[in-house]
Amino acid sequence: MGAANGQDPRVVMMCGPGSAGKTTYAKRLERLGWERLSFEVEFWNRGITTMPTNDVVAEVAVDLKARLLKFVEEGRDVVLDFGFWFRRQRDEYRALLAPLGVTPETIYLATDLETILSRLGGRHGRQADDWRLSEQEATEYFRKFEPPTTDEGPLLVIR
Repeated sequence: MGAANGQDPRVVMMCGPGSAGKTTYAKRLERLGWERLSFEVEFWNRGITTMPTNDVVAEVAVDLKARLLKFVEEGRDVVLDFGFWFRRQRDEYRALLAPLGVTPETIYLATDLETILSRLGGRHGRQADDWRLSEQEATEYFRKFEPPTTDEGPLLVIR
């Protein structure tokens, strides 16, 4: 992708609360040749299967940012399968990519709470993209989530 097509690399930020469908969408891009970066996959690869400490999250964030920049510099398309629950997080990645001339696109999965809660039973904690999430946690995440707006940059909303 990217430079191989003679185009600048693209970066997509998957955005939505837990169980909104972000990973399913991101994996579609991955099958098309995009690099997919994910905190959950990185935690799993490090043997972490429960919610990590803030220090571990910060360490993984540094590693994922370095990999993102490396992929972009190589001309590769990247999907950030993170969540980007808060605008400050989205702004942080926009600022990180700006010096490389890349404006990330946000794909927001605007999934309603009822649908999210109906998907929780399918999470069994057996693999990296299958973290268990309680109804209480999912509801709390949904309520704290800050939906992206068009003034942030390129935005695709999927309902």
